[in-house]
Amino acid sequence: MSKLWNIAVVGATGAVGNQMIECLEERNFPVGKIKYLASARSAGEVMEFNGKPVLVEELTHDSFEGIDIALFSAGGDRSREFCPSAARAGAVCIDNSSAWRMDPDVPLVVPEVNPHAIARYTNKGIIANPNCSTIQMVVALKPLHDYAAIKRIVVSTYQAVSGTGKKAIDELRVQTGELLNGRPAKCDIYPHRIAFNCLPQIDSFEPNGYTKEEMKMVFETKKIMEAEIRTTATTVRVPVFYGHSESVNIETEKKITVAKAMELLKRAPGVDVVDDVANGVYPMPIDAAGQDLTLVGRIREDDSIENGLNLWVVADNIRKGAATNAVQIAEILIEKYLK
Repeated sequence: MSKLWNIAVVGATGAVGNQMIECLEERNFPVGKIKYLASARSAGEVMEFNGKPVLVEELTHDSFEGIDIALFSAGGDRSREFCPSAARAGAVCIDNSSAWRMDPDVPLVVPEVNPHAIARYTNKGIIANPNCSTIQMVVALKPLHDYAAIKRIVVSTYQAVSGTGKKAIDELRVQTGELLNGRPAKCDIYPHRIAFNCLPQIDSFEPNGYTKEEMKMVFETKKIMEAEIRTTATTVRVPVFYGHSESVNIETEKKITVAKAMELLKRAPGVDVVDDVANGVYPMPIDAAGQDLTLVGRIREDDSIENGLNLWVVADNIRKGAATNAVQIAEILIEKYLK
């Protein structure tokens, strides 16, 4: 019998926490004991794991005794406070927040791109999950970068409201209903109405005019790809429930033809090439939602520069952009590093 591992899901009642639990079930992760942790407000709720009831417990500094792996999706403040406690108790933390991503001692990992970085978990007992929009982009770009080093990336994202959480999903649903019934829409989560609208702001603005979300993509891409790739991003929130879309333009050291790009991407792990424009076939959020592959299409050369390529990249931001990526890291961790 293979070894079973004790798992804690921190932020279990949230959208990503729910999905982490579902991914553990779907992928038959060898779970021994599972613990669901959340705020005092959610403590006492009863959820399930593989059909059996699990009581949600309040997250405290003493919650991690006997835990092997702690999957965190409870926000940056809680991760900064509780990950060190979990690590001291002997758990390896896989954190979905931005708290540890740029810490030089913490690996920032996308399993299809830099699985070797997981080995550095011993520095602090923490592994960081990248930003959802960064994950799907680097999954698509890694095979192209390996073939013809990428010099520059220009990316615009069109991000679903589920990236903000359950309350944002509810806000879009309620606003849509109100507007369709001729009533004014109330804004609580976003600074402006999201229903039937696009917001060119995700997170707060930095002094340089970019948002924090945009700068995450810039810095995280360099760290994950282990290359000084010049990146500029514009991130936009759109009235879609699940699935982030990205328009990605790259400049490479040498030319990549469309045929070569197709060949490289079709062989790449975690990628599904969806590109038959003659028949109206290209990646869409409704196709990506509910699955773990990164969909790539609209592949075409950029005629404005010598070695340029355009791609349209779509993925489920809650699954591959968060929960699935974390569980994939855990799978590599138990296969190669934990005893």
